[in-house]
Amino acid sequence: MDKNLIEIRNVSKEFSGDVVLKGISFNVKEGEFITLLGPSGCGKTTTLRIIAGLEKTSGGEVLYKNENLLKIPTNKREINTVFQNYALFPHLSVFENVAYGLRIKKKKREEIEREVKKFLKLVDLKGFEDKEIDQLSGGQKQRVALARALINKPKILLLDEPMAALDVKLRESMRMELKALQEEIGITFILVTHDQEEALTMSDRIVVMNQGIVQQVGTPEEIYNEPENLWVAKFIGNSNVINDAIFVNDNLVKIDNKEFKCVDIGFGENEHQIDIIIRPEDIDIVEKNIGYFEGVVESVVFKGVHWEIIVCVGDREWVIHTTDFVELDSKVGIKWNEEDIHVMWKEIED
Repeated sequence: MDKNLIEIRNVSKEFSGDVVLKGISFNVKEGEFITLLGPSGCGKTTTLRIIAGLEKTSGGEVLYKNENLLKIPTNKREINTVFQNYALFPHLSVFENVAYGLRIKKKKREEIEREVKKFLKLVDLKGFEDKEIDQLSGGQKQRVALARALINKPKILLLDEPMAALDVKLRESMRMELKALQEEIGITFILVTHDQEEALTMSDRIVVMNQGIVQQVGTPEEIYNEPENLWVAKFIGNSNVINDAIFVNDNLVKIDNKEFKCVDIGFGENEHQIDIIIRPEDIDIVEKNIGYFEGVVESVVFKGVHWEIIVCVGDREWVIHTTDFVELDSKVGIKWNEEDIHVMWKEIED
């Protein structure tokens, strides 16, 4: 997975004077499952449509195997797309939907029969050949769309929020199935989603986007544990943000007049232009006499897999996620490990 298959170089896009992509750059490696993640309107679907050939760029380059992809006609690109609405043909059976691409290519009847059965088996729809599209569930329709795209053996499969229409339980199972399918067939997947959990659980790497700008590119672990700026830290998961801390020196910070060891270096001495984040799940609630700070439990909310506890320490509220119940209004201590402190530069206002 070391070889770049797609290279996005300083790509911009305008619609009627509205700039939706502001010179974005990232690479997609061969055999990679990469996700474009961000809120609505961030430019992720526009980026996908440019790769697919459904939109033109206003500037920049898109390379495919070191050649200009933008000069290759859409129907000649080794790329297929699965859209959010699946775009299946309602008047055709499951078999004919999947066979459509091969019939366009005028493949022999025996080859079509063999390949359709092979790919329906691959997506666990063996025996569904004669079913009509309106007889299928949402998850089954998604699998038909995948089989129809994969049967053409593209080098890259683009997925535009393909699970948005599924219910929560089905979406969870389809995530695992889709990731397993990608690993089995070994082609490059590029997924567009606004769902953080979807991106974190399925991706080899994530491209985090906001307002037409790439905010960060990295593995799910890097994106979550080492966000490069405050926007990423707030968008991916929950964070306690300390915006009035001081970076005293390498491996040492000051929070509310107390010094704490950390693993960060390179921010100078007595630097105020930093933010610190500590994830809620990284804070432990302990007895009040052994914590770094002592406070009062202000809120206790059950979230299903954990309790969300808010501990008030002076004017600061600490959000904590724990599997242990804590009584409201009780006095407690809080503490964390030094590697749980993450320091980053303050964002400069434009």
